[in-house]
Amino acid sequence: MAEYILMIIFFIPIYGLLIWIYFYPEESMLLGQRWRYKEEPEFSKLAIGYTRFASVIGIFLFTIVLVSSISENYLIRVLLVLGLLIYLIYSVLKFRKKLLK
Repeated sequence: MAEYILMIIFFIPIYGLLIWIYFYPEESMLLGQRWRYKEEPEFSKLAIGYTRFASVIGIFLFTIVLVSSISENYLIRVLLVLGLLIYLIYSVLKFRKKLLK
């Protein structure tokens, strides 16, 4: 029981960071690198989309790890992995559609 509580406590800052990256991708891409630029750099929509995509994948993966370690129910694990696969397929199709335009 104590290891689950510690895992949740350690995952809270990671979730917070991933949520911040999702909502503020430009700021997160400049995290620790702002000193390199004299002016504010402009990021492409593709780079912003990729950063958001990576954030959502991270949230999915950490959720899968957290739920898999706490729950013994395989149905929940399968549903989380299926949700991740569906999101990946949807994102790849959306990305492909943008590239073909």
